[in-house]
Amino acid sequence: MRQNRTMTKHIYIYSPSGAVRDKAAFNRGITRLQALGHEVEVDAAALDSFQRFAGIDATRLAAIHRAAASGADVALISRGGYGLTRILPQIRYKKIAKAIHQGMQFVGISDFTAFQNALLAKTGAITWAGPALCEGFGAGSEPGQLPDEIMEACFADMLSGQGEGTGWRQTKKALSEDINLITEDADAARVKSNFSIQDSVLWGGNLTVLTSLLGSAYFPKIKNGILFLEDVSEHPYRIERMLTQLLHAGVLSRQKAILMGQFTDFELSPHDDGYKLQSVIDWLRQQVKTPVLTNLPYGHVSTKVLLPVGANTDLNVQGRDVLLTWGHL
Repeated sequence: MRQNRTMTKHIYIYSPSGAVRDKAAFNRGITRLQALGHEVEVDAAALDSFQRFAGIDATRLAAIHRAAASGADVALISRGGYGLTRILPQIRYKKIAKAIHQGMQFVGISDFTAFQNALLAKTGAITWAGPALCEGFGAGSEPGQLPDEIMEACFADMLSGQGEGTGWRQTKKALSEDINLITEDADAARVKSNFSIQDSVLWGGNLTVLTSLLGSAYFPKIKNGILFLEDVSEHPYRIERMLTQLLHAGVLSRQKAILMGQFTDFELSPHDDGYKLQSVIDWLRQQVKTPVLTNLPYGHVSTKVLLPVGANTDLNVQGRDVLLTWGHL
């Protein structure tokens, strides 16, 4: 049995986006967090439902503000879905930032990207890209099946303040000749696989949600940052189309690195004729001089790390091996 690596924390569960349909996963998530030794507080409207949303806009907005005022150590969303972009203008960003300054950690995934990047654009406050209650701690419907061990370990590191970074291996294609790297001599930088980037803001999240913020006051104006992206149920041509929008807007060329996370649950067809996700990666590397790294262990997958959105980070690459560090936060 896994050992509890953290002291007891107060975790507040709320629903700012889609309605919780899988009540069993919701309950499993709460039970798992309690089994890990944490005090779990569930927002009064966490299981509300209106159309596809977790309550009307005012209900979900109030839930966000209750989470910020709860005094909890962590505010964890129940699930993603859709709904946060509708209420971005009404969120009290200074109130959220104050809670974070006092020690609260806001954690989520998917639609939560809208909240994270809006908060970053408005206040510069750091949040965490990580699990949601249902898909993370509520995973494992078979008897004796537990949530992913790596995800839980990364969550525990965040809670204890011991998490300092993450490492992974890129796909083998990463060492192909179309890798680009910006240095003082851009022409000499091609086909390099060993490099280091220091003190760059980590930002991004779900590609679809992030792209939907483009051109608004909720899209961070990050230069020389490290942009990470992931998505689910989006065909590679749609991924390319959204990347093209970011490319044409000048966002990609302003970054020091682009980290491609996990893009999952899509289906190719005979019409694609060999066009696949790697085709998109190859195409992107031809469009930008910014290095494009693959296989970041984050996205709509069981095994994922937690990433501090808005934190200053260092990136070190040695061939296929990548190390992203941020120190104690």
